[in-house]
Amino acid sequence: MQLMQLLNSIDQWLEPWRYKDYAPNGLQVEGRAEVARIVCGVTASQALIDVAIARQADAILVHHGYFWKGEDARLVGMKRQRVAKLLQHDISLLAYHLPLDAHPELGNNARLAAVLGLDVAGQSGEQGLLWHGSWPKAGSARDFADHVSMLLGRPAQLLGDENQRVSKVAWCTGGAQGFFEEAIALGVHAFVTGEVSEQCFHLANEYGVAFIAAGHHATERYGVQVLGEKISHLHGINVEFVDLFNPV
Repeated sequence: MQLMQLLNSIDQWLEPWRYKDYAPNGLQVEGRAEVARIVCGVTASQALIDVAIARQADAILVHHGYFWKGEDARLVGMKRQRVAKLLQHDISLLAYHLPLDAHPELGNNARLAAVLGLDVAGQSGEQGLLWHGSWPKAGSARDFADHVSMLLGRPAQLLGDENQRVSKVAWCTGGAQGFFEEAIALGVHAFVTGEVSEQCFHLANEYGVAFIAAGHHATERYGVQVLGEKISHLHGINVEFVDLFNPV
């Protein structure tokens, strides 16, 4: 398949122009024009590039790409080494950030809800990134944290009263601890995201809402997998998801 045809298909699904993002969405580094094999992962790290080279991939598809706002724009150090490898092996880099968080079917929030068995009630917050709904099983905050840990395969950090009853839940994958107060305002019993900040401890205890930090990487593995599966199914491209270890 032609690279530009692939990009057009993904753009139709994710509609990246709808989002005010922190990095460019879509093609970030251009490689060969024909795409028959894709390696996808959460972050375009050197380790993922090395895997793509070994698998003779034509493109890499990720959630976390390059060229973030506020970072040093120069191609030096780690960034230079990564981009040099991509260009040397003629491999394209495709990255989708917020469009792959908020999409109602392919997005990280939608897929995390499916993995955790949450019933979705709606989206709110900045650009629809804060989701809310319910946990049908219900139980204590400790029960819910253990449920999250088991399904994500990673110990989740629980802040707040572990005996707090949880049925109403809000969530936003990745580094969304800044949405905690918005989640509290929705009247939920627990909030799930990837990362945690110091003030979350006090908010959880003083508002009586459990905070669960389940890992930035762990909560954002699913959108890119489903997007890759859709590409493979509709376009017949060989797509392989590589889940490289990241404890954060």
